[in-house]
Amino acid sequence: MAKRGRRKKRGGAGDALAKLLRSEVIGIIMLVLAVFTLLCLPTANRGSVATWWVNGLKLVFGVGAWISPLLFGIIGACLVWWRVASEAEVRLRQPAGVALLFLIFLATAHLIANPADPEALARERGGGGLLGWIVSQGLVDALGVAGAALILFIVAVVGAILVWGVSLEEFWEAVQQATGRVRERRELGRPPTPLPNGRIALWRRWLRRPLSPLDEQERAAPPSPGPETTPVVATAATGGARRAVEPRLFPRVIGGDQQWRLPPLEEILEDSSEQEISREDLRQRALIIEETLASFGVPVKVVEANQGPAVTQFGLKPGTVPRRTSDGRIREVRVKVSQIARLSNDLSLALAASPIRIETPVPGRDVVGVEVPNVQLSLVSLGGVMQSDTFGKFKGRLKIGLGRDVSGAPAVADLALMPHLLIAGATGSGKSVCINSIVTCLLCTHTPRTLRFLMIDPKMVELAIFNGIPHLIAPVVVELERVVSVLRWATREMDRRFRLFNKAGARHLQSYNEMLTSRGETILPYIVIVIDELADLMMIAADEVERYVCRIAQMARATGIHLIIATQRPSVDVVTGLIKANFPARVAFAVTSQVDSRVILDQPGAERLLGRGDMLLMTPDSSKLVRLQGCFVSDRELKRLVRFWKGVRAPEPLPGGMGAQQQPFRPQEMIQQPLWDEMIEREEEARRKDDLYDQAVKVVREANRASISLLQRRLRIGYSRAARLIDTLEEDGTIGPAQSGGRGREVLPPVEGRKGS
Repeated sequence: MAKRGRRKKRGGAGDALAKLLRSEVIGIIMLVLAVFTLLCLPTANRGSVATWWVNGLKLVFGVGAWISPLLFGIIGACLVWWRVASEAEVRLRQPAGVALLFLIFLATAHLIANPADPEALARERGGGGLLGWIVSQGLVDALGVAGAALILFIVAVVGAILVWGVSLEEFWEAVQQATGRVRERRELGRPPTPLPNGRIALWRRWLRRPLSPLDEQERAAPPSPGPETTPVVATAATGGARRAVEPRLFPRVIGGDQQWRLPPLEEILEDSSEQEISREDLRQRALIIEETLASFGVPVKVVEANQGPAVTQFGLKPGTVPRRTSDGRIREVRVKVSQIARLSNDLSLALAASPIRIETPVPGRDVVGVEVPNVQLSLVSLGGVMQSDTFGKFKGRLKIGLGRDVSGAPAVADLALMPHLLIAGATGSGKSVCINSIVTCLLCTHTPRTLRFLMIDPKMVELAIFNGIPHLIAPVVVELERVVSVLRWATREMDRRFRLFNKAGARHLQSYNEMLTSRGETILPYIVIVIDELADLMMIAADEVERYVCRIAQMARATGIHLIIATQRPSVDVVTGLIKANFPARVAFAVTSQVDSRVILDQPGAERLLGRGDMLLMTPDSSKLVRLQGCFVSDRELKRLVRFWKGVRAPEPLPGGMGAQQQPFRPQEMIQQPLWDEMIEREEEARRKDDLYDQAVKVVREANRASISLLQRRLRIGYSRAARLIDTLEEDGTIGPAQSGGRGREVLPPVEGRKGS
């Protein structure tokens, strides 16, 4: 039985190969015929064969003989180079459509000629020839001229559908969307964008409405119900159709700032084109997946295919296999999901694509996801995500666009619900671009009255471009020795806000700001602390950095202070267990080993990412990872955004409280000086003001020597306090530096005007 099955399978493959070769041979013949006809048309009077061939074409096609080389060439190209599918009837769809359109052209040409004797015109090689005369005369005799014209129009539409592969409904929807886009641009005073030429797929790409890869998925795709509550991360089930009108997406003012103007998205952010995979290529890949798994005894059926910017996710429905039960009966048993997951390397070999990631199962659905990398990666622009319906309808106080998922739908998150974000990955995988896109998204939706930034950039070049914008609490911190003081100031600001909330009876920043708004007072802004490289900070002062970061992450959510931390060294000494416990929202870019993936996400997966923005997102409300292609923001977009905020005019109230007027704005007036500098000076001054300082000066001068043990004995204090006093005396010039051999320090003579003299 097994041998018969194998023979039958080889026979089926041989038939398919024979059909493929037969169609290719016909295509080559048509191409040769096209070239021969093209050469014979201008030289028909120089050879008997050429004359006979051209006269025959003119007799059959009439004026269509002059475009017959184009007909033969298109049909031949379809059969040879256009790998539509393995089935012959699908493979002949486009050539049949071209031939049908050519036939309609011949019949129309004969009708337009309108001769007294149509048959004589055809025999004289005029009009549409014999073929055009037969079709047109038959329709006119049966339906009249008007009926014949109507039938020819309908058949021409059918031929166009066969050639382009779209339905009338899809074509009409694309035309309506394009018309609405042009009308809205005219209303905004912008010149209309010309429609692109070519196939309807180009129109779909221009409208950001991707083709559905499988017909079954198009018919059976259920509408996604809207969530009752605002999720941390939201994606659009339909792929997020682009919204073309920027001013309607975001309010021009936020939080009562009547004069702050938000940047126009279409002038700041750019859009990008996306590569599409044809349905036929998707079907071919689906067939390879089914045949590969079936050869290993794992029957599956590909029920859907979702094309994303970097990968295409195929949804597999596990089949059944016969199994013998304990009582000797044969029953159908569903294939285990683990059997599919073990064959990832075999699928990579069959598809000639690596790496392949298998999601078992896809969250919330009864399919197993196989994510196959695309041949060409598409660039996901932040402008396209921010102008989508998903971003416009998402309800979040600090909403950010993260990218697009494996189906091409925009992914939007709320930083206020995360409430902190940890970003990790190898060098060059896209961490800094991700931070820039998040900061850009927040700058496009918030004014300095509602959001402030505190940026720490040990690399000195990644975040320095934002220097000068009014959202910064202070210039970007690049000195590592100041980082601990910056984090200490953030914790004190958090404690100050908690005291304000306690006094006002508010539980979080939103309720406290509502109280301030009702009284007509200035609201407290959100504060986002951005740290571009955590590893450098942990090398300088690991204990203090970890302590302050964890304290902010544990308690600062209610006060509106949020952390975004990135690192390129995801090791246990940088991303410690205490830090991970306080960062439930994490983003993992491509890493070099599975160990690094487990450090970031507590599970493998990041080692199979493609890089260049391909990432895995872990959210607080779900244990399943979400694969996204991150947004890209170019340097040109960042410079335009920074230039906009540097040149914006800040609101200033008029005398008598009559409103506000626009005044020239200077960025340095909005940016505060580092608040932690004054704090550092106060701490150092407090350290110097020790109660025993004067007694220590008196002791060392009476003894004419200075040592830690001397102060311990005379002042009856501990070692730590005595050592601090010795350091203070040395800084003030009262005693000299330490000497070798353990000898006591030299007491310097008093100097007029010097402290301790």
